[in-house]
Amino acid sequence: MGVTVISFHLDTRSGIAPYLQIVGQVRQALLLGLLAEGDKLPTVKEVVAKVAINPNTVSKAYRELEHQGLAAAKPGVGTFITRSLGEASPAENAPLQQELKSWLVKARAAGLTEAGIEALFQSTFRESAEEER
Repeated sequence: MGVTVISFHLDTRSGIAPYLQIVGQVRQALLLGLLAEGDKLPTVKEVVAKVAINPNTVSKAYRELEHQGLAAAKPGVGTFITRSLGEASPAENAPLQQELKSWLVKARAAGLTEAGIEALFQSTFRESAEEER
């Protein structure tokens, strides 16, 4: 059985339901190769102890992950990832991540806020995707 390798965080100002934030964080970790098939998600108690969240919210997120076919609960043992979404390994992503961190430092130094950075990224991402077509 896999080891727990994810720690959740919640943004109360995001407007996104907490359970969907957890689902989204698991999906992101799967896409980045940080979680893989067989890895164990933290128990509901572990999440509640680290994040101010209702246990029912964590359970709802885990049920949604099961519904999406990404996780499965094993009673008395825990909830485990059942498939990967990863396109590259963390090692393969490391150089790109380092470049992105460097860019983020420059963006903050230029005075961009988190929302501004996100808007610029989304806009550039869409523009780039359209140019590739």
